[in-house]
Amino acid sequence: YVMLLTLSPYTPTYRDRVSPPGVMIRPYLNGFTIAFNISQPSTWQPYVDSMHHFLAAYDDKVQEEKNIECVSGQYFIQGGNESEEKKACQFKRSLLQNCSGIEDPTFGYSKGQPCILLKMNRIIGYRPGAGVPVSVDCKVQKGNESDLRSVDFYPGNGTFDLMYYPYYGKITHVNYTSPLVAMHFTDVKKNYLVPIQCSLNGKGIINDVNSDRFLGRIIFTLSIGK
Repeated sequence: YVMLLTLSPYTPTYRDRVSPPGVMIRPYLNGFTIAFNISQPSTWQPYVDSMHHFLAAYDDKVQEEKNIECVSGQYFIQGGNESEEKKACQFKRSLLQNCSGIEDPTFGYSKGQPCILLKMNRIIGYRPGAGVPVSVDCKVQKGNESDLRSVDFYPGNGTFDLMYYPYYGKITHVNYTSPLVAMHFTDVKKNYLVPIQCSLNGKGIINDVNSDRFLGRIIFTLSIGK
């Protein structure tokens, strides 16, 4: 009990061996295979519903009410007592453009051009990229590179803006909303299993450890039928 009294509820005691971040995708329903037929809405509607549910917290009005506008391109360092509630930067779903679900409520699934969202795991105090935004790229993991002909990234060129870091923990950073990168797979080989690897790139990022498929990268399969 006495030892517990020495621990801070706000930040980990030891952070000198914090590993680089892992990543996760949305939608995530039945593992890491996203399979559907364009002509059968029942096969892709669950993915669409999952995306809308996940992005509800990112609605522009919700973000404007809860969070503040921040200065892009620099870390949002907040001083004061560690127990003080921290402000959070707005991340509006409209930033995701064609993958926001606003203009196209099916997120491209009805056209065979699915949107997938990439989210970096939260690490208290972590400043990714050492001052340079971390970017995302995608490629065919194994097989013919031409199976993946085109991917668009949002916002911008697919980077995590520095202003969303560092994260101060769920106790004080109550309204914190993790930034996202949307990957719009606009031209993928149809009627075929296409294994895809999307990776983080930046200083301090590790994305090549074979024993950990989530550290700095994620591998999933797209199977889009006509």
